[in-house]
Amino acid sequence: METCMSIVIGILFAIGTYLILSKTLLRIILGTSIIGHGVNLLLLTMGGLKKGGPPLLSLNTLTFTDPLPQALILTAIVINFATTALFLVLSYRAYKVLGTDDVEQLRGYNDE
Repeated sequence: METCMSIVIGILFAIGTYLILSKTLLRIILGTSIIGHGVNLLLLTMGGLKKGGPPLLSLNTLTFTDPLPQALILTAIVINFATTALFLVLSYRAYKVLGTDDVEQLRGYNDE
């Protein structure tokens, strides 16, 4: 299972990197969000993909799952959502004010 998750994580990082290297702001924002999802899967995979009961003392199970990676991932999901929303609002405002979402035109490079 870890091999399959590693392949999915590599694909997500490749797609995110490809989108970050494009010229439009929307693709850059989506690329950062996809890389954030890849990091979440990486945290889950590194925490161990094992089956077990919840870490409660009253249960008589022999194996327990570690709740720390899951807590870190929930926090990362909220932070990723907030930063994506902020970037989308900033890019929309830049598009309304400047009339373009091309990164080179926003930097002042004119191809004319």
